[in-house]
Amino acid sequence: MQIQNNTLIAECSAYDFKEMLERKKVKSWLKSVSAFANTDGGSLFYGVNDDGVIVGLENPQADADFISETIKARLDPVPEILLIPIEHEGHSLLEVKVKAGTLTPYYYYQDGTRTAYVRVGNESVECNSQQLLSLVLKGTHMTWDSLPTQVDASKHSFIILANTFREQTHQEWNDKYLESFGLVTPDGKLTNAGLLFVDNCTVFQSRIFCTR
Repeated sequence: MQIQNNTLIAECSAYDFKEMLERKKVKSWLKSVSAFANTDGGSLFYGVNDDGVIVGLENPQADADFISETIKARLDPVPEILLIPIEHEGHSLLEVKVKAGTLTPYYYYQDGTRTAYVRVGNESVECNSQQLLSLVLKGTHMTWDSLPTQVDASKHSFIILANTFREQTHQEWNDKYLESFGLVTPDGKLTNAGLLFVDNCTVFQSRIFCTR
């Protein structure tokens, strides 16, 4: 973030400008907090108009208190934020710095409904079903590939994978590698990734071999 000629210069994808704090329309800025926490983090600058021109705040301390309390009341889980006062040529600004979260999704909560937002360009938009699933998996430290299926691994073979392993590593194959590679769960079920590597897989015509 840079200030030139009383104008804030910033990347739109990582920053939002707010001329004043909307106390009666909190969704207008809380969705940005949710989006930043669910994506790559970012900052809201209060006391800056849409053109990036610094206009200042009358009472930044009162605004900071309201922002902090509202985030705790309306977002679940509560994201990690920093409230940073900025003084520039007699103007008082407030930066609300939102860190990228690890407990995704971060929901905006109102009237019994929970909505998660993500950052797309310079906008904070409501998650679609695919984005929401991705956030849920991220929050549980899982990926789609690692999700278990109901298919028994014992009913399938991995001869092609084993032969490829021997050719590329010059080591003997051990079926215990299937679990360490994330292809089979501890209780003997195939993961989504495992389904792609079984010998009778018809999903893809080609196979990708990944070293451990």
